[in-house]
Amino acid sequence: MPITCEFAYHRPKDLAAALEILRRYGKNAAILAGGTDLLVSLKEAGLKEGLRAPEALVDLKAIGEFHRLEVRAGALVVGASVTFTELIESDVVRRELPLLWECSHSMASTGVRNRATLAGNICSAVPSLDGAPALLAYEATVMVEGIAGTREIPIGEWFLGPKQTGLHAGELVSAIRIPLPDRPHGACYAKLGRYRGEDLAQVGVGVVALERCEYRVAFCAVGPVPSRARKIEACLNGRPLSEETLRAAQDLVAAEIRPITDIRASKEYRLHMAKIMLARALAAADARRNGRGPAYGESVI
Repeated sequence: MPITCEFAYHRPKDLAAALEILRRYGKNAAILAGGTDLLVSLKEAGLKEGLRAPEALVDLKAIGEFHRLEVRAGALVVGASVTFTELIESDVVRRELPLLWECSHSMASTGVRNRATLAGNICSAVPSLDGAPALLAYEATVMVEGIAGTREIPIGEWFLGPKQTGLHAGELVSAIRIPLPDRPHGACYAKLGRYRGEDLAQVGVGVVALERCEYRVAFCAVGPVPSRARKIEACLNGRPLSEETLRAAQDLVAAEIRPITDIRASKEYRLHMAKIMLARALAAADARRNGRGPAYGESVI
């Protein structure tokens, strides 16, 4: 399908130039990083009534600093143009942030991962986005740049609703900062799809299991926004995993998520599977922390 709408194309060489273009166009500018979501929207804008094309497209790929993937001050800094494939190929990500590695590995297809960026993924803000559980569990911060200066937005405050974020007109995401855990941990991302391969999550749950029986749990695709499961975490923390503990955590799932019925699954099926997936992800993450369990990248459902 061709792109039939018209817009001005800009490829700034540095952040200052990008911000000047955004200042000029405001909400009528669109940011291009990987483009896997944006290009689809541009094609639809030329065909569907009510969909507006942007007046300007701002391509970030020529800005060198946005391609950085490096550890700084105890955190991994993921530039706005870093792709999911680069995350998968990073030894630091696989060793220090295995939940991010597993979420990245499950995202779409190889071709999409070669183009799609983590920053673009969170800017899409679709409820099923695979990058969110890892960023929530690792308590990431979104670095935002605008004419008015720099803002740092905790990932838990980033998602405001389906396809809605804390990003303002005239701003862009420059990087995502992910603190490296200060203790050994295991992790697991369980994703339910209709088939193996390129499919959106019907349910997604990410778990980080830290030493001293501390757990972090986050869901996607079962509510208007991806979110941490604080009630479940409070139930689990300080308690070794047992059948009784897992059942108690499963009993809290209905209070943590708000699934809907759509073309991909019913809300009842999503709720049922979320309970099963939570227990399996917790068991796998705990086993991996102790050097056992399934290999990373191996499905637990």
